[in-house]
Amino acid sequence: MFRVHCWGVRGSLPVSGPQFERYGGNTFCIEVRCGDHRLVFDAGSGLLPASRALLAEGVRGYDLFFTHCHYDHIIGLPFFLPIYVPDTRVRVWTGHLGGAMTTQEMMDSFIRPPWFPVRMDMCRSCLDFRDFNAGETLDVVPGLTMTTRPLMHPGNATGYRLEWMGKTFAIITDTEHVPGAPLDPNVLALIEDADLFLYDCMYVDDEMEKHRGFGHSTWQQAIRLARAAGARRVGFVHHSPLRTDDEIDEIGRQASEAMAGAFPVPDGAVYDLLDAGA
Repeated sequence: MFRVHCWGVRGSLPVSGPQFERYGGNTFCIEVRCGDHRLVFDAGSGLLPASRALLAEGVRGYDLFFTHCHYDHIIGLPFFLPIYVPDTRVRVWTGHLGGAMTTQEMMDSFIRPPWFPVRMDMCRSCLDFRDFNAGETLDVVPGLTMTTRPLMHPGNATGYRLEWMGKTFAIITDTEHVPGAPLDPNVLALIEDADLFLYDCMYVDDEMEKHRGFGHSTWQQAIRLARAAGARRVGFVHHSPLRTDDEIDEIGRQASEAMAGAFPVPDGAVYDLLDAGA
């Protein structure tokens, strides 16, 4: 099995209301299942429903990877229920901190008063912290090749490429492009010939100038990258908290005219990369 479950695809801030029902309001959290292994990418507000479902399945071993630790990507961390469960193993990985702090220090600084009512010493699982530098290839589970690259984002971010059973999946969020500049070679390396990659589409091209330096990209750039890298499909994620369902539908309509395999991703979407029809 090589399955991607998108538990949260919103960017910057969780949202709710009738205008956000189809694409959802949870911030970024992606579960990837490689055989029996469960990998979770980012701890946005989507981590709570993800962890409830995983515990209900009886899962007791997890690898949690961070693209970076801005609030919208860690807000669900204190609600990652497995970290409070004895006899549960959780490995936590970060590659963007650059030695400024460790993975353990990042978690300890967030799960504590005044930001949260309890401290890390309430965690009863077996926590294993793994620090790496974006650009390294990670040894996570047998048979899985995981490549990382640095992304263009304030405070740094990490992109991930997963190769499993002959298929390739990549996560590219949060990253910024410079309009008119050459395509980012790090992103191209991560998505080369990918069967599916998820890409930061916080903005549209017309919005980039007024959001320069915010660290995000567009669905149009996602398609440029996909074509250049020979990627088969690209899913748009990190939707703006201001972007309604109808507006995302319109992006999807325009994108499908530009590239058959380009589409906006909703909360709850599941993609089985070993299913030829997926």
